[in-house]
Amino acid sequence: MVATPIGNAADITLRALDTLRRADAIACEDTRVTAKLMGIHGIHTPFVSYHEHNAAKMRPVLIGRMKAGESIALVTDAGTPLVSDPGYKLVRECVAEGVAVTTLPGASAPLVALVLSGLPTDRFLFAGFLPNKSSARRATAGELKTVPATLVFFESPQRLPESLADLADILGAREAAVARELTKLYEEVRRGTLPELAAHYAEAGPPRGEVVLVIGPPGEEATPSEADVDALLREALTRLSVRDAAADVAARTGQNKRAVYARALELSREGKP
Repeated sequence: MVATPIGNAADITLRALDTLRRADAIACEDTRVTAKLMGIHGIHTPFVSYHEHNAAKMRPVLIGRMKAGESIALVTDAGTPLVSDPGYKLVRECVAEGVAVTTLPGASAPLVALVLSGLPTDRFLFAGFLPNKSSARRATAGELKTVPATLVFFESPQRLPESLADLADILGAREAAVARELTKLYEEVRRGTLPELAAHYAEAGPPRGEVVLVIGPPGEEATPSEADVDALLREALTRLSVRDAAADVAARTGQNKRAVYARALELSREGKP
């Protein structure tokens, strides 16, 4: 398994380049993506397509070639193979068949985002992609709420505003970071509480580029600020009455019910022509 860059083509190791040149074949998700990287580095090793749709058919083919003495380098479109990408079944079957397996470490988007987030790194859980639907997302957040670790997710930029609103609702005012376009020209890391980030992207709209979301562990929550409460109220007022929105936000933040209701009334009036 050979890690490849997540954005900057220079982020590949000398050992990886040597291995890719010497391999009998490179097994890759998308031959067009891999061809571009190999072209940059002047590598002409033949490709074999290996992805989730043909994996069951291709595994015995690849294992047969390796048993015959060939060397196969497995890459993903970007980053470390097997991390939210196909490949673990191939590794498992290689082990079962007595085929030697090793990995060449390198770029990994979850680790890059974690390091840049400014959040605790001593214990973390990478949970892959968040579910597409709000109900499933909220259920996932509920399951992970008590995990004593920093949480790392992949997320579609188009779903990011809605996902942040759901996560703020379930996890509260935890510190978080949205990292996008990592190692690329327009790399950006936006940090704040979940309500603050939800409010920002609700107004700014979905960002461009690939996104990694990092959320601090339980116990790292800040006391909800006025901005946090306002952000939660604005979101709640889009789907609930003033009274219900206030009750909902007061319950989630532990703030005084009367004070939250008074603020909900002010925000409701502000939003009217």
